[in-house]
Amino acid sequence: MITRRDLFIGVIASFLTFGVVSLAQSDKPKMQSSVFEWSSVEAKPTKTGASRDFFKAPTATLDQLECHVTTINVGEAPHAPHQHPEEELIVVKEGTVEAMQNGTTKRAGPGSIIFEASNQLHGLRNVGQTPATYYVIKWFSPGTLKTK
Repeated sequence: MITRRDLFIGVIASFLTFGVVSLAQSDKPKMQSSVFEWSSVEAKPTKTGASRDFFKAPTATLDQLECHVTTINVGEAPHAPHQHPEEELIVVKEGTVEAMQNGTTKRAGPGSIIFEASNQLHGLRNVGQTPATYYVIKWFSPGTLKTK
């Protein structure tokens, strides 16, 4: 038989648990409206080109919003085809890439937008004659980071 004391202890324990979880989830400040100047973000050399990390932070509605810009040299791929729970948009700034999605490939040039759906195999490769640069915007819906 559950007593009032047992019920009281259970309620207090629940409130303490929810409070600790809330504090743990809010330890990183939420990103506010911002402007990110291209010239202020350092291009870091990579094995296949370069990368610029613009931001990676929680927002009011997302566990995390990330934007980086990748440049890949002619004939290179930034990494092997992969999949992940978060969705992403890729906006080609310059050059020509080949986007592989679930075994199908398509070319994408400047101004093209590529959408990568959750948990679908995808990859990029520079198939042009010049370095290819593209923006990657990834969003982590609530709970997505916990599955990584």
